[in-house]
Amino acid sequence: MYTSRNALFFVAMLVAVCNAPALAQGLPSAAADAQLLVQGTQLGEAMFEPGATSTGGNGQAVDGVEGSSNEMLKTHFHAHLSLFYKGKQIAIPYGIGIVKPFRVENGFVASGQGYYWLHTHDATGIIHIESPDDRAYTLRNFFNIWGQPLSERNVAGLKGPVHAFVDGKPYKGKVSDIRLKAHAQITLIVGEPLVTPPVYAFPGTL
Repeated sequence: MYTSRNALFFVAMLVAVCNAPALAQGLPSAAADAQLLVQGTQLGEAMFEPGATSTGGNGQAVDGVEGSSNEMLKTHFHAHLSLFYKGKQIAIPYGIGIVKPFRVENGFVASGQGYYWLHTHDATGIIHIESPDDRAYTLRNFFNIWGQPLSERNVAGLKGPVHAFVDGKPYKGKVSDIRLKAHAQITLIVGEPLVTPPVYAFPGTL
């Protein structure tokens, strides 16, 4: 059953699809939980291809994280990553950390040849942490699996001063050292203008 808030999310989804058709294939279907949207923002522009890159995780171990054939669920939680470049939100692509070939259904990667312990199933910015142990993971690990650079002046090839926020508060340390924790709200803003970090509504199942 959907609440009035969820109805607003569906409206936001329709606006995003109409205004950003290039991203439409990366959106979750209407059958998915409407809370797979960021409150007050669109999902963003599609600037990256789905899945791992030639320099990222394609089955080989990355930072000691394996691209195993099965999901590991001894430790299982989710964090959210929002990315902005020059004031515009950029979509985090689906299929990061899922080894190709994978099967995509309405913008959701339903299966693949293997799963890294850090991965994305869709373009909402949810990072799935599904590990065989309780080791600590950082944003650096996720970007290394993605095969993209991450520093104080470069986020996935988007260059400029980087402002990081965790749970709505400015983060003063190295951006690559940000810990992935359950329901962490991580926002990276590259360049100007600064924007208010969005609040993500995790689905009840996550």
